[in-house]
Amino acid sequence: MSPDEFLSKKVFAVAGSFKDESKYAWQIFRKLKKIGKKVYPINPQKDFVDGEKCYKSIKEIKDIIDVVNLVTPPAISLNIAKECKEKGINYIWAQPGASDERLINYCNENKINLLHDVCVLIETK
Repeated sequence: MSPDEFLSKKVFAVAGSFKDESKYAWQIFRKLKKIGKKVYPINPQKDFVDGEKCYKSIKEIKDIIDVVNLVTPPAISLNIAKECKEKGINYIWAQPGASDERLINYCNENKINLLHDVCVLIETK
């Protein structure tokens, strides 16, 4: 899987810490919007990110999501991957540090396209 294949998709969800604008999830959220993607923020602790509704989980989003970008610890990433499978989302982009062998194996076993240890911010210059 190449970053270009993932970036050809239109609708993204970004899961991670949106505590403040220095967080990578916030930067990725803004970068994807800037390049014309529809982006949904996901964090169970936040109500809004950058003036937009923040969702508690993938399950809350009614729209069809093409790619979920993970900026989360590996254990959380695995839980989100399971939600993706339930919702029929077949593309997961795990930022550096967000994946481990369990996530990689889970995605392989469930035919989920996984791009890991590649940064959206670098790939979307």
